[in-house]
Amino acid sequence: MKQIVLSAFFLVLLGLTAFSQDVESPAPQGFDLLREDIEHGKIDTIVYASETVGTNRKALVYTPPGFSKNKHYPVLYLLHGIGGDEKEWFNHGVPHIIFDNLYAEGKLKPMIVVLPNGRAMKDDRATGNIMAPDKVQAFATFEQDLLNDLIPFVEKTYPVKKDREHRAIAGLSMGGGQSLNFGLGNLDKFAWVGGFSSAPNTKAPEELVPDPAKTKEQLKLLWMSCGDQDNLIRFSKRTSDYLVANQVPHIYQVIPDGHHDFKVWKDNLYHFAQLLFTPAGMPE
Repeated sequence: MKQIVLSAFFLVLLGLTAFSQDVESPAPQGFDLLREDIEHGKIDTIVYASETVGTNRKALVYTPPGFSKNKHYPVLYLLHGIGGDEKEWFNHGVPHIIFDNLYAEGKLKPMIVVLPNGRAMKDDRATGNIMAPDKVQAFATFEQDLLNDLIPFVEKTYPVKKDREHRAIAGLSMGGGQSLNFGLGNLDKFAWVGGFSSAPNTKAPEELVPDPAKTKEQLKLLWMSCGDQDNLIRFSKRTSDYLVANQVPHIYQVIPDGHHDFKVWKDNLYHFAQLLFTPAGMPE
């Protein structure tokens, strides 16, 4: 079974005094397989003007089954890894299929999901030396592109709720580090944060959470996870250890026999998404 460090609200709900507890089994068989007998959401490609980069940039947007322009939705920004682009999650992690299946089972709050290209540079393709200094720097630059260009575009184009309590950010590997850096660094913009197998770009815990009391007050959900066979696990563990020491509510999930791959990340998304924008996800 998976082990997690449970946030304070789970400790209250379950009557626990420890910081670890068995949780659900892995996502059920077929959770990521296309079903023809249910309603499906829609995937669109958007193009937005980025003043940060000085060019037009692309992102994918998933709208849920039954989407209506007369409703207002919370938003999840879902970030890819160092070797990917805006299509990496779509092609390999199939969030649209995972979400469609969850909606069909009544397990998910309706939300819009934005899949951006987190490499904020004019040539943002995942080609050549993906570890080149300018390409690595572009992942940090994406913070300004996200906050100043992409989010305003999404909020002008789609019927979304614009407050921090209805905005989430999560990602895998390099995108996991971005999500922790940008989410915890901008709690006036994000209340829901998830880092899946977060990479070395993740800031040191003391930089991520310089004021534990304030972070505890503002966060709705902080989820971190990594496979126990992933050599990047030390970045998630050091952050969790710091949060535990400073009594900041969070979930830390270690996946047995888990590697640095989409098997882990799809399972993470399946469980993480079900907590988003719900009272169950809110620490007390």
